[in-house]
Amino acid sequence: MSFRAILISKTESGQSAALTTLEESDLMEGDVTIDVSHSSVNYKDGLAVTGKAPIARRFPLIPGIDLAGVVRSSSHPRWKAGDHVVLNGYGMGEGHHGGFSEVARVSGDWLVPVPKGWTAADCMAVGVAGYTAMLCVMALEEQGVKPSDGDILVTGAAGGVGTTAIVILAKLGYRVIASTGRVSEEPFLKSLGAAGVVDRNEFNGPVKALAKTRWAGAVDSVGSVTLANVISQINPEGAVAACGLAQGMDLPTNVAPFILRGVRLIGINSVSTPMPRRLKVWDRLVRDLDLSKLHDLTTHVKLEQVPQVAADIVAGKVRGRVVVDVR
Repeated sequence: MSFRAILISKTESGQSAALTTLEESDLMEGDVTIDVSHSSVNYKDGLAVTGKAPIARRFPLIPGIDLAGVVRSSSHPRWKAGDHVVLNGYGMGEGHHGGFSEVARVSGDWLVPVPKGWTAADCMAVGVAGYTAMLCVMALEEQGVKPSDGDILVTGAAGGVGTTAIVILAKLGYRVIASTGRVSEEPFLKSLGAAGVVDRNEFNGPVKALAKTRWAGAVDSVGSVTLANVISQINPEGAVAACGLAQGMDLPTNVAPFILRGVRLIGINSVSTPMPRRLKVWDRLVRDLDLSKLHDLTTHVKLEQVPQVAADIVAGKVRGRVVVDVR
């Protein structure tokens, strides 16, 4: 049986991505086959599809680091035909064929059930970005950062992680300040729950390891100079959840904030989260994410639009979340 998918190919002249028709024999190994209904375009997908970073580790490859759909067939003991499932991470869309496809074959160990009362589209409005945002919020909570401690900074605030983090944090009672390069998005960000908006250029200057303190905590998806400047402004015993590298992988700071102020830098790994914690994250999303606001920050595209959206998200032209209606 044939199906449509976005396929990344690489030749001597470079990398390309296009909608193509494949056969089930083209799928990779796995004990669960899924009829995919929805996926989403994350920043990492943008890097993979455009080739701006070496995300794809094999070619040809179906990209897409998350998916939701219905089990077509299964030899895995936890899943049967007709089950509604979600998958994000585990190297899908990097070394294993991913979600930008009408059919996927994966390990049943990677799957979680679609939460009760949610749809596949809801799950992909969350996607990897929203899942990562919740991991960041949980990390701040686990470090003892409370709403009464002061403002929480969210960098890359107009992106997928940033917008979802704002919605969650605001619902939990935190006062959120959004940092973005798109100051025209201030009304939108405030509608999600941000109490204020600052220009990202405030965090792009030369790094001073210890600057005036401003933040009880932060969620950072940018990295590099931005993250270093954010760390320098964190209150004593505050924490930063770092989950991205949109600006770069370097971190031009020193140990001063950590040993003189007790600042905690928490790395967020959304790819290989252990299953018990993964299930807890989805439980928290159901409880603490306002679906109506999630829908407000989400747009829908068709499968054939993915290559253009991937280019746009890397160029900083995408606001919030993008769900791919695969079928």
